[in-house]
Amino acid sequence: MLRSALFRALLLLLLLPPAYGGPVALVLNQPGGPYAEYARTLGEQLDPARFPLSLHASPEQFPGPAPGTELIIAAGTEALRQALARHGNTPILAVLLPRQNYERVLAEHSKLRIRISAIYLDQPPGRLAAFVRLLLPQQKRVGLLLSQDTRPQFAALRQALGQQGLHADSEDSDSDTNLLPALNNLFARNNILLAIPDGSIYKRENIRSILVTSFRYQKPVIAFSSAFVQAGALAGLYSTPAQIARQTAELLTQSGANLPPPMPPNQFAISINQNVAESLGLSLPDEGTLRRALLQDREAR
Repeated sequence: MLRSALFRALLLLLLLPPAYGGPVALVLNQPGGPYAEYARTLGEQLDPARFPLSLHASPEQFPGPAPGTELIIAAGTEALRQALARHGNTPILAVLLPRQNYERVLAEHSKLRIRISAIYLDQPPGRLAAFVRLLLPQQKRVGLLLSQDTRPQFAALRQALGQQGLHADSEDSDSDTNLLPALNNLFARNNILLAIPDGSIYKRENIRSILVTSFRYQKPVIAFSSAFVQAGALAGLYSTPAQIARQTAELLTQSGANLPPPMPPNQFAISINQNVAESLGLSLPDEGTLRRALLQDREAR
């Protein structure tokens, strides 16, 4: 009887997934802001006995991985560049950066042959399309501004929006000089501006012009960050640094340095600017209702 119980216990242990672990180097773009939030949450989520974490608060502070380091986590674009320059054949996980930045930096280091992956800031197209439909069910025409970096993403977004009964339209804006003409053309044809992470378009010096133009046309902007919503966008669907950190911890616990392909965030947050909604004469579902509906939507997961 005892022998049989011991055998079953041994068999169960053999069937359990292996417990991954090892030292991890975390490189931040800068010491504060969202990067500090990410580092703090990751430290809380990881077992320090399994994943000893060495923190480098800026790219300049990262001389390269210490001997025995199993994984480098690069939080931000410049952190990724530094990690690729000093990786020492250690696998890299990039976080807190848009997909376009990740792909651009990889193109700069195309000859490197190391294991590398990412958790993008970009929301998956299905989730984004479902959010637009649930937020503004009466509006069917959705416009996007695209640069040469984000233009390849349009096909997947158009398909996802189409599956939600929405029509996707776009204008190219590869320079600041054609931003406003492209925006005017887009608002003349569409009900909504859907902003996606694109640093060449949605940069600090352009946000005010984009929002002022949207108010002039009385057309809402759906954004990709809480700061964008606070600045005057109608609503935003995004993932917080803490949510990305929790996803990172889950990934490490399950797979260690055996990195899967790049992926979107699996958790999300919603913000609504009620002042903007009132100024546009819109009555919107509350954030909790939208979140529950998104979680129930198969395409949004």
